Amino acid sequence: MDYDLMFVIGATVCALTIPSVMSAYADGRAPRVAAILFVAGGFLLGTALVQRPGGLTLGEIPDIFFRVLARYI
Repeated sequence: MDYDLMFVIGATVCALTIPSVMSAYADGRAPRVAAILFVAGGFLLGTALVQRPGGLTLGEIPDIFFRVLARYI
């Protein structure tokens, strides 16, 4: 799998944990799904950051998102 794609998927999955945590908090239950999503997204993000040749800077993040989006659309 492409490291840029792994980064985008991981960031998206981590972003999806926010509504899941809020929903679990509002219903008074434990945020198990949010924890699983956070671990999976964190694993993808960590793998992409460690394995990507040359590393990653904050300025490259929007370019990565648009490049992956353009490639698959």
